[in-house]
Amino acid sequence: MFPNPILSIGDTHIYLYGLLIALGILACFFVLFQYSKRAGIPNEYVDFAFYNGIASIVIGFIGSALWHGLFQYIEDVKNGVPNPQFSIKSGITAIGGLATGALTFIVICLIFRKKYPFSLTKLVAVAPMCMIIAHAFGRMGCLMAGCCHGEYLGQEYVFGGIRMDGTNGWGYYVPTQLYEALFLFLLFTVLTLLLYKKDFEYSLPVYLASYGVWRFIIEFARADDRGAFIGSLTPSQTLSIVLVALSVPAYFILKHFLAKKRAYEASLPTAAAETEE
Repeated sequence: MFPNPILSIGDTHIYLYGLLIALGILACFFVLFQYSKRAGIPNEYVDFAFYNGIASIVIGFIGSALWHGLFQYIEDVKNGVPNPQFSIKSGITAIGGLATGALTFIVICLIFRKKYPFSLTKLVAVAPMCMIIAHAFGRMGCLMAGCCHGEYLGQEYVFGGIRMDGTNGWGYYVPTQLYEALFLFLLFTVLTLLLYKKDFEYSLPVYLASYGVWRFIIEFARADDRGAFIGSLTPSQTLSIVLVALSVPAYFILKHFLAKKRAYEASLPTAAAETEE
C-alpha cells in the first residue's frame, strides 16, 4: 500500500514497514512489563526476561533469514537450478523467525530455571501475548510494504481487495497480511481476557495450535511463490504442522510443571510454620 519512504533525511529513509516492526517490538516489551505485574512475576525475573527477549529477537531475525535461505536452496535444487547457492540475503520467513526466537527464549529460560524457581511457568502465560502483538504489528507492516499478499485480482477494484505493489506490479490483491493481523489481534484480545479474568495459564499451547491452524489455512490464499517444501506443502505450512504438533506436548509439559509449582507453593506455609515451631 505504502512501499515508498514516508520520511527521508539525507540518505536515511524511513518506511512504514520498518516503523510498524519497531512499534511491534515496543508493544511486545510493554505487554511483557504490564502483564508480568498482573501475573505476579518478580521484578528480577522480568528484567531477565527483558534481556532474554532482546537476545531472542536478534537471533529470531537471524533465524528467519537462515530458514528462508534453506527453503530457497531446497527449492532451487528441486527445480534443477544450476549451481544453487545458499544465501541469507534472499529474504526472511516470519514463521521461521518466530519459531527460532521462541525456541531461543525458552532454552535460555530453561538454562536459568534453577536461579528463578517456577517463575518460568508464570512467564509462559505472558510470553505468547508478547509474541502475538509483535507479530500482528509486523503483519500490518507487510501490508504497508505489499509483501506476503494473496491472489492478484486485477487492475479494477474487487470487493475485499486492496491496491498494493505486489508480484504482478500495482493492482488489487487479496490482503492476506490484513487477515492474519486481524486474527492475531483477536487472539491477543481473547488470551488477554482469559489471563485477566480467569488467570489462564495455557496460552502457549493455545497460541501454537490456533496460529498453526490459521497459518496453514491462510497459506492457500497466498500468491507470492515461495516454493514447495514437502510434497505440495509450502514451507510455512510445514512449520504450521510442527507448531500444532508441538502444542500437544507443550500442554502436558506445562500441566506437569504447573502441578509441581502448586505443590511447591502449598508447601511454603507448612515449611514456615515448622520453622516457627
